[in-house]
Amino acid sequence: MSSSRPAAVVVLAAGEGTRMKSATPKVLHDICGRSLVGHVLAAASELNPENLIVVVGHAREKVVGHLAEIDPDVRTAVQAEQNGTGHAVRMALEELGGDVDGTVVVVCGDTPLLSGETLLTLASAHSADGNAVTVLTAEVPDATGYGRIVRDGAGGAVTAIVEHKDASDSQRAIREINSGVFAFDGRLLADALGKVRTDNSQGEEYLTDVLGILREAGHRVGAAVAADHREIAGINNRVQLAEARRILNDRLLTRAMLAGVSVLDPATTWVDVTVTFEQDAIVHPGTQLQGATHLAEGAEVGPNCRLKDTRVGAGARVDNTVADTAEVGPQAKVGPFAYLRPGTRIGLKAKVGTYVETKNATIGEGTKIPHLSYVGDATIGEYSNIGAASVFVNYDGQDKHHTTIGSHCRTGSDNMFVAPVTIGDGAYTAAGSVITKDVPPGSLAVARGQQRNIEGWVARKRPGSAAAKAAETASREPEGEG
Repeated sequence: MSSSRPAAVVVLAAGEGTRMKSATPKVLHDICGRSLVGHVLAAASELNPENLIVVVGHAREKVVGHLAEIDPDVRTAVQAEQNGTGHAVRMALEELGGDVDGTVVVVCGDTPLLSGETLLTLASAHSADGNAVTVLTAEVPDATGYGRIVRDGAGGAVTAIVEHKDASDSQRAIREINSGVFAFDGRLLADALGKVRTDNSQGEEYLTDVLGILREAGHRVGAAVAADHREIAGINNRVQLAEARRILNDRLLTRAMLAGVSVLDPATTWVDVTVTFEQDAIVHPGTQLQGATHLAEGAEVGPNCRLKDTRVGAGARVDNTVADTAEVGPQAKVGPFAYLRPGTRIGLKAKVGTYVETKNATIGEGTKIPHLSYVGDATIGEYSNIGAASVFVNYDGQDKHHTTIGSHCRTGSDNMFVAPVTIGDGAYTAAGSVITKDVPPGSLAVARGQQRNIEGWVARKRPGSAAAKAAETASREPEGEG
């Protein structure tokens, strides 16, 4: 076990976040496929702590329910009244049984850009330097409004964190700021929290007061500087949420491109943290890749696609398509303007074309559904062709039913397949047919009424209309010579 492994990571997530102006608790707002607190938990998990505990308060039922979904092993502590960050950490320690022997890392639940690498740096520095507390700091271009880190001139130890409103002119010139992320000696933390006072303008227990208490007791207070100041940015409103989303998205796309993915326009491409790629995948402008979407080697997606939990096989092409929980086989072609609903599985070299919607459908190797069709609750074999404007009539108003079309079939345009029905291998169906009975292999099914022409109907029923005049003119014109 590494000596820098924390005994606990405490995530502060009890606040309401009123500036978000939302019925959703602040820490549950989503960026790049994870909640704010989900990003923090992912980073904290890289420390492999003995305990991972989240302090909840406002809308705690929603927050606890969300935590149970994303990480059932996470513990929670309740801060029924938001009496300050020191009080929140005290609630966490009480949940853990009081004194904690080892390092306790405290992070904020609204810092989605904080990386596990930075937390590892903080924990390692804290352990190596033997500090009572180590604060994560950052040097920022504009420190206005932030607490300044004041160090001594000799060893660089932190002597104070001075809030902007209390800082002198010389202190305001300091660009190193407090991130609100700390590593503490657990036993010293528990003791110091018992000494924190509430005689301040907010009447709250401030966690930052612990630093002064420990320093006055003769303990060393150190600091670790984050490599990128943007990592410590907290989210307080929708503007900051959008800014963080752009930063995180750029980070994800940069990682993908360095791994061999071509992202033709990063400014209009959005990906979730859970999306994965293989090299030589190509992503065109205006594309959103969400959830567990995976692009295999040489897959090409976009422009203007939104794929969620969808796997795109090697060398496949997906163009102007919306897909949810679908599988696109190697070298298959989808779109433009296709809609792949859950349960769609498209085979090797198959095609789902323009204005085609599929749902719970398995489409075999080399099969083509070129245009203007709905294929739902169906299995189609290999190398069949589904005619334009076909509809798989799968719902009787109460239950869904399945259609099976074999291999090497040719179905005509404007067909209705009224499920349950099976079309055998090598069978054909005539254009305009409504297929209600099984078609044996190698057969031609014709299911349409016989055409009859009622002559003179327009002249009798629509006299004087443009159609009647056109018909009258046509009837007077001599037939062309053969």
